Amino acid sequence: TLGTQTDYRDGEAQTDPYSPEYIVRSGSVPEILTLATLSWGRGLPAGQAEMEIIDRIREKHAWEAALPPMDSPSNVAKRLKMMEAMERKEWAYREEEIDKLQKVQVEVFKKLLQRREENQNELDATRLYNHWQNHQKAKEEKIRKIRCDCALMLRKLIAKSKNWMGKLERRDIIKEYNDFSSQTYAPLSRIGFFPDNNSDYYVVKNFYLNTVAGLCELEKSVQHSVFQLKIKAPKPKCTITKTGYIRRSGRLEAVLAQIHQ
Repeated sequence: TLGTQTDYRDGEAQTDPYSPEYIVRSGSVPEILTLATLSWGRGLPAGQAEMEIIDRIREKHAWEAALPPMDSPSNVAKRLKMMEAMERKEWAYREEEIDKLQKVQVEVFKKLLQRREENQNELDATRLYNHWQNHQKAKEEKIRKIRCDCALMLRKLIAKSKNWMGKLERRDIIKEYNDFSSQTYAPLSRIGFFPDNNSDYYVVKNFYLNTVAGLCELEKSVQHSVFQLKIKAPKPKCTITKTGYIRRSGRLEAVLAQIHQ
């Protein structure tokens, strides 16, 4: 069936056979394969550190080629000594790398701590400034209240000093109308008087002036001769006397007219 063919027949699903990217000849170790792990942005383009790695790899290959063969006890002992020396050298290099990495990490930590401290200082400065502003506002409000209370107490003391004997004084109407700064002419709003409330008290309200019917009736009641206006032109002032002399005012007007021209 179709299912059996799908399970046991691989003619329809055959893929390309595996083929490696490169082929290494037997007995050869290409140097380029030691740098296969490097890529763009991660070791390429090569810098000072990558060049040191390449030099170490070359030295290690040269050291491996210089190792004596294991065909005699003396060569075995010599080989062990060389391997121990290389192992010490490798550990020393590894320790040096760890020290460098730790120094870099310490520098990064220092920068991070410094940045955090700067941010914390900025935040503390902002909080202190806001706190100081709030205290300043409270201080100004307190000073304003103290000044208002001081002015109120001064007015009370002045009013009390006028009647220091404690006697009752009658109202002097003549004195009030004679003094233009008294309550009669200039009443104070703090005692409950507001001049704008009675602004239309003196407005003239007349039927004959505010309505059209009143104006028509007023026009009918007025005589017709009132509407005929007679305007007489003013006579010019005579600047020459009967004897023929020009008056001083006339001479002055002539001089002023000449200067104006």
